[in-house]
Amino acid sequence: MEQEIEKLKKEVLNFDEKDISNLTEIRNRYLGKNGILNKLFLEFKHLSIEDKKKVGAPLNELKTIINEKLNKNQKTNRVPKFKSNIDFTLPGVDEKIGSIHPISHVTNKIIKMFREVGFGLSSGPEIEDDWHNFTALNMPESHPARDMQDTFFVSLQPDMMLRTHTSSVQVRYMESNKPPIRIISPGRVFRNEDISARSHCLFHQIEGLCVDENINFSDLKLIIKYFINNLFGKNTKIRFRPSFFPFTEPSAEVDIFWGLNSETDYRITKGTGWLEIMGCGMVDPKVLKNVNINPEKYSGYAFGMGIERIAMLLYQIDDIRLFYENDKRFLSQFKGLN
Repeated sequence: MEQEIEKLKKEVLNFDEKDISNLTEIRNRYLGKNGILNKLFLEFKHLSIEDKKKVGAPLNELKTIINEKLNKNQKTNRVPKFKSNIDFTLPGVDEKIGSIHPISHVTNKIIKMFREVGFGLSSGPEIEDDWHNFTALNMPESHPARDMQDTFFVSLQPDMMLRTHTSSVQVRYMESNKPPIRIISPGRVFRNEDISARSHCLFHQIEGLCVDENINFSDLKLIIKYFINNLFGKNTKIRFRPSFFPFTEPSAEVDIFWGLNSETDYRITKGTGWLEIMGCGMVDPKVLKNVNINPEKYSGYAFGMGIERIAMLLYQIDDIRLFYENDKRFLSQFKGLN
């Protein structure tokens, strides 16, 4: 055994510590569970006391040599040597991190709120036909409500247009799905309007629809109260004002009390302290008939809001055009939104 230990010492001492290609193999060979060193110590246990005195010191010396040699190999090869003009002692450059656009952030926030209470998500085409955009929503060709929405028509197909609201998505959904229905429909809409600080020719809407048996106006008020309290705070004052929409009856507009704490508050609320944030109402029975849903059995409510308007209120933005100009100075202010 002594001769074997001396042979192994020479073998280890001749090992080139700069050679890392077979480092793992050598470590396993000598120090592994079934390695040479473990086998020698197992044999050592069965030796006589006299033989143990002869072999003990050389065996421990072999173990020390192996560990030192392998550790020296690690230190020698820890940092690869290569030529470079880079000064690695200089501080690093931080990566520029972008931010979620405020419109996307508000949209995602609203979607999350409604999904938590059982609303699904539905989408549809931005180029829409007359039936889904107007007629099915109780707005026949001669209906004066069409004048309320200046429309971009597709010139090659006079009955095709850029959708003026995401209510068209709700029509398509009701045509292919039977009650119970609970959906929200976010998306871009288009109006042929002059661009100013308060209006734009394109903007984003999110509309909700619920159709089932025994749905009433109290259910509508409850879901709107849930939404406003979650978005603006539990102590927000809410009021419903009678209004008119061709596809809901009765219809209402929803206001929140914004307050009169500053000159800006006076300006945006026109001195009343109240601010309109959405329209809503009970789905007109004629709309349900148009999509083959029995209005004698089912009823429903619908609501809709402009996402830009909500974002302008939440972040105190006074010009809607800022959302579309891609000004990094503006967008960088929304880093860290959650």
